Amino acid sequence: MKIGVLKTDDVRKELVGEFGEYPEMFAQLLRDQDPSLEFVTYEVQHGHYPDDVDEVDAYLITGSKTGVYEDKPWIAPLMEFVRNLRERGKPTIGICFGHQLIAQALGGRARKSDKGWGVGVHSYELQETPNWMSEPQKRFSLLVSHQDQVEALPPGARVLASSDFCPMAMVQVDEHMLTFQAHPEFTKPYSNSLMELRREAFGEDVVEKGQASLQNDIHESTVARWMLEFLRNQ
Repeated sequence: MKIGVLKTDDVRKELVGEFGEYPEMFAQLLRDQDPSLEFVTYEVQHGHYPDDVDEVDAYLITGSKTGVYEDKPWIAPLMEFVRNLRERGKPTIGICFGHQLIAQALGGRARKSDKGWGVGVHSYELQETPNWMSEPQKRFSLLVSHQDQVEALPPGARVLASSDFCPMAMVQVDEHMLTFQAHPEFTKPYSNSLMELRREAFGEDVVEKGQASLQNDIHESTVARWMLEFLRNQ
């Protein structure tokens, strides 16, 4: 399977040497489950798109510090591309910003949450077991870094997992789009370094709680398997 990574941001320059860029993080996460996977990166934040939607088998939209509601010139074309992916029935995964952008592009809504920043390890409850999921896990945890949230679903979407902090944490749209608010590609060292760099923006209390949560288990391998099962089920 060849996956096209729609890259919507760059890793902070202070961290990229140690942790790599987001496409490398996703490649590591998913190749741990299937070493035969191929990846192609499209810098959609700079207007770079595939010449043909079908030059890859599936797409993955990365996270970004940008809000989907911001007036950046590259966001509207990306939303139009997402609408095209839906019309074409193209298997698509959205992570964090990608999760929010898919919702916003298809008629839902994302905005800054009055719950504030979520960082560190968050846990979610699976609300239903879709037929493509061979390894359901009622409760799972992942690393997060977000203030924006999906607050209204687009038509054809349903919530698969939620938490009190993030009620629409894992969403399926139709049969070919799957989105997560959390970051399965993050590692605990990366999350910790990001919190340190953004301590002032997050606030001391948020960072302290987030760093303390890093002692908790995360289930990135389970979620990676879900992602691949979903894509292969199309």
